[in-house]
Formats: sequence, C-alpha cells, structure tokens
Amino acid sequence: QVQLVESGGGSVQAGGSLRLSCVASGAIDSRYCMGWFRQAPGKEREGIASVYTRGGTTYIADSVKGRFTISQDNAKNTLYLQMNSLKPEDTAMYHCAAKFTWSTRTCVGGAPVAADFRYWGQGAQVSVSS
Repeated sequence: QVQLVESGGGSVQAGGSLRLSCVASGAIDSRYCMGWFRQAPGKEREGIASVYTRGGTTYIADSVKGRFTISQDNAKNTLYLQMNSLKPEDTAMYHCAAKFTWSTRTCVGGAPVAADFRYWGQGAQVSVSS
C-alpha cells in the first residue's frame, strides 16, 4: 500500500506562485510513476505532469508547460509541483497519484491517465483570482 498526502494549496492572485508537495509513504520504490492531476468544477480530471522515480524523467502537459515544474526529492519521498504565473483557469483541485510501472515510457510518454493510477492523495485546492 502507498499513502499520499498533499499540501501547499491556497488562494493567490493571477501571476502568483504556489508549490504543492506530496509526501509518499508505504511500499514505494524507484519503479513508481508519480503524477499530478487537476480537476476543475464540471470538468474532467486532467493529467498535467508526471515523473518516473527511477531516473527522474518528466512529462509536462502543454497547458502548463513553461509555468509548472514537477520534481522529486527521493530522500524525502516527496513530489513537488511548482506553479508559476498562475492564471484563473488553473483554479482546480490538485491531486498527486502513483502507479507501479517497469517502463519509463508508460509514465512520461504522454499525458498521465487517471484510470491508470492506483494510489491517490486527498487533494489540495488551488484558487487563482483575476
């Protein structure tokens, strides 16, 4: 079992920054894919970033590329999402998620798919005002 706990959400004005953290505990090792997803009211859950814990290869969705950065601190079992130049359309509930995989490609070859991830955090609300 893997447990995930997010923190760092909040309310900011457009142009501001936030950093989300996700602490992982339990049976997690270097063959896990960690992802960030967001879901705005009335919209489907969107996979916006992922990282393969072995090697640190990352994927960033076009919708946030150049503004968001995913990173990990393996010593702390912590995943981060640095969000800069925030826009009102970034307002959503943000979740981290994890899945076991042998393949880097299945983790970072394209947008993460929510149905593929087994473990989920409780979510962190991000609200961006104009």
